[in-house]
Amino acid sequence: MSDQSFLDWPFFEPHHVLLANELDAWASRELPAIVDRQGAHDDVDQTCRDLVAALGGAGWLRYCVPAAYGGVHDSLDVRSLCIIRETLARYSGLADFAFAMQGLGSGAISMFGNEAQKAAYLPAVAAGKKIAAFALTEPDAGSDAAAMTTHLTLADGHYIANGQKTFISNGGIADFYTLFARTDVGVSAIIVDADTPGLEIAKRIEVIAPHPLAQLNFTDCAIPAGNLLDEEGRGFKVALSTLDVFRTTVGAAALGFSRRALDEALSYARQREMFGATLVDLPIAQSMLAEMALDVDASALLIYRSAWTKDVQGQRVTREAAMAKLYATDQAQSVIDKAVQLLGGLGVTKGQKVEELYREVRALRIYEGASEVQKIVIARQLMQGH
Repeated sequence: MSDQSFLDWPFFEPHHVLLANELDAWASRELPAIVDRQGAHDDVDQTCRDLVAALGGAGWLRYCVPAAYGGVHDSLDVRSLCIIRETLARYSGLADFAFAMQGLGSGAISMFGNEAQKAAYLPAVAAGKKIAAFALTEPDAGSDAAAMTTHLTLADGHYIANGQKTFISNGGIADFYTLFARTDVGVSAIIVDADTPGLEIAKRIEVIAPHPLAQLNFTDCAIPAGNLLDEEGRGFKVALSTLDVFRTTVGAAALGFSRRALDEALSYARQREMFGATLVDLPIAQSMLAEMALDVDASALLIYRSAWTKDVQGQRVTREAAMAKLYATDQAQSVIDKAVQLLGGLGVTKGQKVEELYREVRALRIYEGASEVQKIVIARQLMQGH
């Protein structure tokens, strides 16, 4: 179990401490049976389905939706989401992924859906009965989402979708997608059930840390007009408000990876004998461990400041979330790299946790806004006086 002393910080309420401790106990007991380091990715789709079912059955997915639809809190509590992602990430990147996508994929419905939409999707998300996905990125519109070309045309009570999305997490196993596409008045958001005719999984995408990822094609895909989220032309507000919540949690996942890497490195350094002493006795190793600990705590402070500001002050946290994601993901890469270096040849050996972490962390600096995009966001917020 990683150091939990950060839970004494003033960002947290008693129920957050209880959540962290209960989830840590559950994860240490239950996750190894679902995710085995040597074989979890042999059937990544089924592993993710099993994880969603387990997370739903244990009640952890209730934190992804409001209380009125089976959730725990009246609205999404970002500190809880961060604690869950950090804890799951320490044990399994795939478990964190499964939880995160339930939140991100349904978050727009929680915040902008009407009563019928919320009732139709959110209880099933909380129970782990429906798998959610967030469809924003296109082949030529990643960091520059405004360049998207997928479009919706209203006709006879349906929106007809045509276009392509790519790098869509849960692509191929999701039961529904929150789709962002152009209408006559701007980008709009709409819910698309996975079995809608005209929606095709064009190809699966393999990446260095396997998880369900796909390219989607929409060809004259007729979606009921009642599935539109909010109003036409307000899709960017829907997307950015959703990302305001979940970008902070990406930083929390990176923090979980960092904590695990520090734990692994410290454990190894304490028992590795070399030069007549143990590795932890060497000044160079102590320097590296100190730098790792500093980056872990600095990341945690930025993450939980952002989450607290959103939860308690109810403010938009565009700048705070960007800072949390940028710093925590970039520094996680550095912390994990140091852990690999301390383990030497073992650090790059398949089956070692730090080797797994080295692959898992890289995508976090890209998805939900690459590090370079976060710098632009922060600078623009500064120029606007925020």
